[in-house]
Parts: sequence; structure tokens; C-alpha cells
Amino acid sequence: MYLVVNIVGLLIFLGLGWLFSADRKGIQWKSVGCLVLFNLVIAWLLTSFEWGRAAVMAVADAFAWIVNISYKGINFTFANWVGPNGTDPSPVNFVTSSLLPILLIVPLFDILTYIGFLPWIIKWIGRGLGFITRRPKFETFFAVEMMVLGNTEALAVSKTQLERMKAGRNVTLAMMSMSCITASIVGAYIQMIPGEFVITAIPLNCINALLISHMLYPVEVTPEEDVIYGLKAAGDEMLPDESTPEARKAEEEAVAAYKALPWYKKAFTHNPAKPKKEPFFTYLGDSILTGGQLILIIAANVTAFVALTGLIDALLGLIWNQLSLENILAVFMFIPAWLLGLDGGTAWEFARYMGLKLVTNEFVVMGAIQDTVNNFPQHYKAEICVFMTSFANLGTLGMVVACFKGMVSKEKNDVISQQILRIFLSGILVSLCSAAMVGLFEW
Repeated sequence: MYLVVNIVGLLIFLGLGWLFSADRKGIQWKSVGCLVLFNLVIAWLLTSFEWGRAAVMAVADAFAWIVNISYKGINFTFANWVGPNGTDPSPVNFVTSSLLPILLIVPLFDILTYIGFLPWIIKWIGRGLGFITRRPKFETFFAVEMMVLGNTEALAVSKTQLERMKAGRNVTLAMMSMSCITASIVGAYIQMIPGEFVITAIPLNCINALLISHMLYPVEVTPEEDVIYGLKAAGDEMLPDESTPEARKAEEEAVAAYKALPWYKKAFTHNPAKPKKEPFFTYLGDSILTGGQLILIIAANVTAFVALTGLIDALLGLIWNQLSLENILAVFMFIPAWLLGLDGGTAWEFARYMGLKLVTNEFVVMGAIQDTVNNFPQHYKAEICVFMTSFANLGTLGMVVACFKGMVSKEKNDVISQQILRIFLSGILVSLCSAAMVGLFEW
């Protein structure tokens, strides 16, 4: 029975994408079918086969290994915060086990970007994804890029593209930005919830972001519009930014001269079509500072949200001792939780966590369940971990809108602002679809 409910729930979540679509006639159902089938195959392979589970666990273990190495640096700065030998947080606390390792993971990913490895991965996975899913080139690039760089970072390096694209495609990107997680944050997640489900959620969210954004806000992209401008992080060529004809001509001549060089000289010559790299240690220093800022932002947000939630619950408790923010939100999220194939009691608990995540963030909920999640029934454990592995919340909505406001014209930003509810809904539906897909194979 619960499997049937899970299947019906997935169909309903997809149906909501159609119901709230801005242009139902514009939905390309062949592309939708390809995306759904592709994601179901991914969920099946990663959860139902020994080699798939082993691959997922290998990636999760790799992040855990990096986190353990980061403890050496933590122990040097904060003696005994991770045990006297710098190998294990004792006692375990959120900052030490989840946040401080970011100071190693962020620079590591930035180094891989600096040497060109991650841009190469993004480019070819994006092209393959575009071929399979039949979605526009940049949208598929962006889906992969978000997984590596993060939502606001991916938007920042795509400024030229955002300026040149029509407003509707910017809305699509805003929707997709609600559904990703950053690879550099995975190390923090796997310290709190089972890592295999975190890793499984990443590709599912990537594909479902393409799926739901297209259903909620279909945008026709002609072959002439389906081009990529200035995608720095994907290693593609940059169009010249200079506005004068003389500057453009000089740029074109430099590019032509570079292309005429023998292949062995190109290896030692800067490509003028691409931006020059800043010195490595300057780049590394900026990366470390970025990691530190990220830790402060997360710590401040989590502290404030937990405190505010506690204050709201205390005030509501003055009215009735059973009244709380989680219980109020659970009323709205109970039906979606039940449609994931859960019994009534479990669905109510899940609904409380779902609502709490949407108004605070995933770290608040992960911290609340980290001591008990491994005791949950397998189906429930898989779905709650996958649902929590996303940035879909009100805080992210504010960051995404603010990011676009600083990079695109007022006219384009006004179009995005008019779609706020759909943008927020897209994040919820992506998380629900990913959880439902994993739930089909985890019992």
C-alpha cells in the first residue's frame, strides 16, 4: 500500500508542476519524460545495486576522509577541540565537526578549479546531460556548475550569460538555484546524516531542478539563443567585454594569432579568449577567506534561526502548551509527507521537519535528527535525508533574488520578482520529487 502511495505521490508532485505552470501549453513533454526516466534510473542504480551503493559510499567516505584530515589543522589552532590526537571531535559539536572542515574543503575545490580540472568536468558532464535531457546548453551547464560552485557563486561567474539571456531564462535559473547544494558543504552534511543519501540526492536534485523549472516556467529557446557567453567556470571562451570597435578588433586579432600557433606552443601560451589567472597564492588566500566567511554566515544563521524558533515556540506556548511553529507548519506539509509513502505518525513527524527546514535551513533540522536518524526505518531515513539535502528555504530565496538584482537589468529583475512564489515552489517540488524517487527503492 505504501509503495502505491509513494508512486501516486510522485505523480502528484509532478502534476503540481503542471497545475502551477505559467504556460502549460509550452511544456515539452518529451523532455519531461526523458528527465523523469533518467532520474528514476539514477535512483534505481544508486540504491538497488551493490556496485551503485558501493560507489555512493566511496564518495561519502572520500568526503569523510577529507574531514578527518582537516582535524589536523583544527587541532593546531584549537588544541583538543578534536581530541588530543586531532582525529575525533570530543565532545562532538556543530562548529568543530561540521563547519571548520570547510576551511579545507573550499580551498581544495578552488584549487581544482584553478588548475582547470573542475571546469573540464563541468563542461563535459553538462554537454552529456544536455544531450540526454534535451534541455538548453546553458541550463544544463548551470545545473552541474551549481553542484560544484554553489548557487550564488554559479550565478556570479555567469554574469555575462545572465545579461545576454532573455528574462524568462533568468527566471528558470532562479528556480534552479533553489534546489542545489554546494560540493564544499557536503563534508558538513555527512557529519550529521548518512552520507550515502546525501551523495545520492545531489544528481537527483540536479536533474529535478531542470525538470521542475521547465514545467513551472517553460521558456522556448531557439537554436540562435542556445549559446553560452562567458561561462568562466566551464572553460568556454569569453566574448570580449570592451565596447569600442578598436578593442574588439585587437581582441579578435590576438585570438586568431593564438589559434594559429602549433599545439605545443599553445600549452605554454595564454589564450587571450580566456581571462588571465591571478597569482596562485592570491587566489588561495581569497579562497580561504571565502571559507571563513561561509562558516561565519552559516553559524550566524543557524544560531539566529534556532533562537528565533525557540522564541516563537515560547510565545505560542503561552497561548497553548501544544502550540509550536513546527506543529503549525506540519499542518501544511502533512499531506506531501504522507504522499511519500509514510504512515500517519511518521508523516506528521516528517512534516514538522519539512516545515522547519523551509523557514530556517537544512542545518537546523540535520542537527535535530543527527543523534536519532540512523534508528529511523529505512524508507523514512532515506526520504528525510534526501529532502534535507538542498538549499530550498526562505533564506535562499532572499539570497537568489538579491543576487539577480545586482547583476541584471531592472526589467529582468522585475520579471523574476513577479515569480517569487513559483521560485519557492520549485525548491519544494524538487526536494519532494527527489525524496519520492529514492523512496521507491528504499524500504
